[in-house]
Amino acid sequence: MTYAIIETGGKQLKVEAGRFYDIELLTVEPDEKVTIEAVLLVQHDGEVTIGQPLVTGATVEGTVLRHFRGRKVLVYKMKPKKKTRKKRGHRQEITRLLINSINLNGAVLASEDVAIAQTPDTEDQPAKAAVE
Repeated sequence: MTYAIIETGGKQLKVEAGRFYDIELLTVEPDEKVTIEAVLLVQHDGEVTIGQPLVTGATVEGTVLRHFRGRKVLVYKMKPKKKTRKKRGHRQEITRLLINSINLNGAVLASEDVAIAQTPDTEDQPAKAAVE
């Protein structure tokens, strides 16, 4: 399993090729390609490459699927015996990003096509017969 730890939106995230992740809002239109160069760690076939602070030559490429807003978070502040109450809500702007490939020094370590081919399909396997 090949994965990378990237930094985006002030947060660190472990990503794998062929999966989608919800991250902080990116100023990119949907269906556009994004290259993230803030890669902190790359793991491929048991070989770990750690950056100080970033891995040189490592990139993660992805496609923006859509933009949406997260669930509402309510913030309620109250001071007892003072009749002071504040109720505020917040909805975070989120971008759904599909990871296409993880690259290191120009070589593709993992791509979306390889990740999909490696996942086992349960539909192709025959069902097990019940033992009577």
